[in-house]
Amino acid sequence: MTRYIFITGGVVSSLGKGLASAALGALLQARGFKVRLRKLDPYLNVDPGTMSPYQHGEVYVTDDGAETDLDLGHYERFTAVAARRSDNVTTGRIYSTVIQRERRGDYLGATVQVIPHVTDAIKEFIRADITDEDFVLCEIGGTVGDIESTPFLEAIRQFGNEVGHDNALFIHLTLLPYIPSAGELKTKPTQHSVKELLSVGIQPTILLCRADRQIPESERRKIGLFCNIRQERVIAALDVDTIYQVPISYHEQGFDVQVLSYFGLPHEGEPDLSRWRKIVHTLRQPEGEVTIAVVGKYTSLLDSYKSLAEALVHGGIANNVRVKLDWIDAEIFESDDAVQHLEHVHGILVPGGFGERGSEGKIRAVQFAREHKVPYFGICFGMQMAVIEAARHMADIPNAGSTEFGREVVPVVGLMTEWQRGNQTEMRTGADDLGGTMRLGAYPCRLVEGSKIREIYDADLISERHRHRYEVNINFRGQLEAAGLLFSGLAPDGTLPEIVELPGHPWFVGVQFHPELKSKPLTPHPLFTNFIRAAIEQSRLV
Repeated sequence: MTRYIFITGGVVSSLGKGLASAALGALLQARGFKVRLRKLDPYLNVDPGTMSPYQHGEVYVTDDGAETDLDLGHYERFTAVAARRSDNVTTGRIYSTVIQRERRGDYLGATVQVIPHVTDAIKEFIRADITDEDFVLCEIGGTVGDIESTPFLEAIRQFGNEVGHDNALFIHLTLLPYIPSAGELKTKPTQHSVKELLSVGIQPTILLCRADRQIPESERRKIGLFCNIRQERVIAALDVDTIYQVPISYHEQGFDVQVLSYFGLPHEGEPDLSRWRKIVHTLRQPEGEVTIAVVGKYTSLLDSYKSLAEALVHGGIANNVRVKLDWIDAEIFESDDAVQHLEHVHGILVPGGFGERGSEGKIRAVQFAREHKVPYFGICFGMQMAVIEAARHMADIPNAGSTEFGREVVPVVGLMTEWQRGNQTEMRTGADDLGGTMRLGAYPCRLVEGSKIREIYDADLISERHRHRYEVNINFRGQLEAAGLLFSGLAPDGTLPEIVELPGHPWFVGVQFHPELKSKPLTPHPLFTNFIRAAIEQSRLV
């Protein structure tokens, strides 16, 4: 029997509902249960694919090609359960579904309303694509009290009644701010947040209280009294020095015990958290440190590169070193000498991005890495910039560029108009909608025998996730390879370049896909593991 856990948030945003959900999922797994995590987002966009990284952070892409909320990345990293399109829904998608049904006449002339039609569609999503999971954890985006969240809260209230008290649990994450002048944690915001939740008919069973210090028993008792919750179910969500400590910290606070106790499930004994403890030990007591420069265009909001930052940490864990990230705005290099910003680093990474802004700075960073023999890792746009740099400075194509920047360039990189997904041909034009029209999701790539990338993966055929609409032009392969750049990974039909590398360089790899999306702390991605290993070697030379 599947049991449902709903996680809501109150007082303020950015309290960490996604991490709380992911950590609880990991704890339940450690006790032998099968879990599934999903996110209900209240914004009107159909998905986050067209949203600015400055507003929403990164877009996480699933194997089946969905552009989703970044919290799904947390879910995958903590539980290793591959997210799917059915694990993230927005108000936009819900309303689109309801309106399509109305246009088809599916409602048989009924007046279409939020209740029951919108709430029914939300409940359908919660139930969809569930097989034999023991627990389904549903995070509700936004903050209780926001008008946008109201239909979702009403839907989960109804859902809880329909599946019954024994099969639905409501967890509410709030903030306990510490007021220095008063010298105490304040419980009133939590009380008001629970009251707001009660006003829509939901009584939380467990409270997760974010705090920067231990919560005194007297305060926990007070919260339980005013919020109609057992004192032992007021759980401290304490600040920690690494997110991978969160499952351990929650267990120490009795979170998993209270969840299982509520459902009447066995909760004696200890979950196996040995692998998480080992990760935390490595992060706290590494054998060394390397510095990686991340040359991007969204560096003022680091959530734009959330999966990337975590994948680099995973590479450090695999090599038992701390990875220090030096976030550098690519535009700096368009006016300054790259040397003064990069001469101290042990590796350079240029991540994905869209648009011309910062592109010339990224190309200069690539040139620095190539000429100074610094390990270089280009991802998506970073691969394209590496190819353009090689075309300009190695293959004597001075006007090499991307059609994304305009038409007055030699199109070494151009807009994709056709590609294969399985047995189907997908086609796009520049006039198509921006949302959902890129090459999205997992695609296979065949690796060239004898290449560095073949050695790293130790496989002939790999599968990685994509999110891009521009591609390196295969027609320039001969000219670029003659100049020294190796096309070491290609789509199985040989038409789409997936990976380039520079033989003779200590470590120079560009990939069209996003390997960071498949990296996990317990199973670091081989590309990041190998890149950090090369950075360690570089640190011995600096």
